[in-house]
Amino acid sequence: MTLLQLEGVSVRFGERAVVDSVDLAVAEHETVCVLGPSGSGKSTLLRVVAGLQQVSGGRVLLDGADQAAVPVHRRGVGLMFQDHQLFPHRDVGANVSFGLRMRGGGRGRGSRSYADRVAELLELVGLPGAQGRAVASLSGGEQQRVALARALAPSPRLLMLDEPLGQLDRGLRERLVVELRGLFSRLGTTVLAVTHDQGEAFALADRVVVMRDGRIAQAGTPLEVWQKPASEFVARFLGFENVVPATVAGPAAATAWGRVPVPAGSPEGEQRLLVRPAGVVLCEAGLPCEVVSRTFRGTHVALLLRPENGPALEAECGLAGAPAVGEKVAVTFSPAEVVVLPPEAKP
Repeated sequence: MTLLQLEGVSVRFGERAVVDSVDLAVAEHETVCVLGPSGSGKSTLLRVVAGLQQVSGGRVLLDGADQAAVPVHRRGVGLMFQDHQLFPHRDVGANVSFGLRMRGGGRGRGSRSYADRVAELLELVGLPGAQGRAVASLSGGEQQRVALARALAPSPRLLMLDEPLGQLDRGLRERLVVELRGLFSRLGTTVLAVTHDQGEAFALADRVVVMRDGRIAQAGTPLEVWQKPASEFVARFLGFENVVPATVAGPAAATAWGRVPVPAGSPEGEQRLLVRPAGVVLCEAGLPCEVVSRTFRGTHVALLLRPENGPALEAECGLAGAPAVGEKVAVTFSPAEVVVLPPEAKP
């Protein structure tokens, strides 16, 4: 069942369309992450849903009800910002209970119900017994947890996250994103999040939406978007750089790197070809290359290769036997890691 529906939503600042005729549906209990570079319109889209930004056109519906005349505090949504926006003069418990008091979360039940709910929420986000702690004494990760508890306090029907882990170091982000996914699953929370970090979005989301210039460039499960980028823009945004012009004919494509095998059923003719780094395979005989750089990635080594013909190639190989910088190697291409990209849509 659809909880949130955007129908042709546009936001214009003068002649510029920051959000341009966006259609999007978010189902109950679904986590949707909106990705995109700076200026793509993702944060503006979140503000529209929250009621913090007026639309120039289109409709926002929650549970089928048009939200045009509904003020922010009546929409029943929770919003957590990147900088947490905690009250420094209030302790942890008072910060968490603020949302309850503003929305009448314990009205008529006395202060004890507030205290019980705050204790329950802090337990939920992994900060049991932290009610009396000062905000200034908290680490970045702890502040993020308090902000999340405050956003969850009034049991919002939709929780919205704006770059929720953007200020945390990488290790803490990776740990918390796993905890958040588990928490949302247990609570059955419906989540709309925006981020510029594809790793964060892919780990957290049931569905990923990639935005470009105020429009949706692609939407799908993380696996769908990763395996089949809808355009060269999406491929490059995801970090793939091995993209070249190609002429596809049958099982292979003619490229600057020579003949590259393509998946069965690929569209023929003049195309753009993506070869994921995992599809550049070191071998005894193939396209001659020189290793320009190598970077340890934990589970594998990332290589930058200078081919005898064509642009530079990004490749991956195992830790054992990884070639050194300056070493001569040969590569072939795995069709399972090759994508014939659809043509870019005309603006």
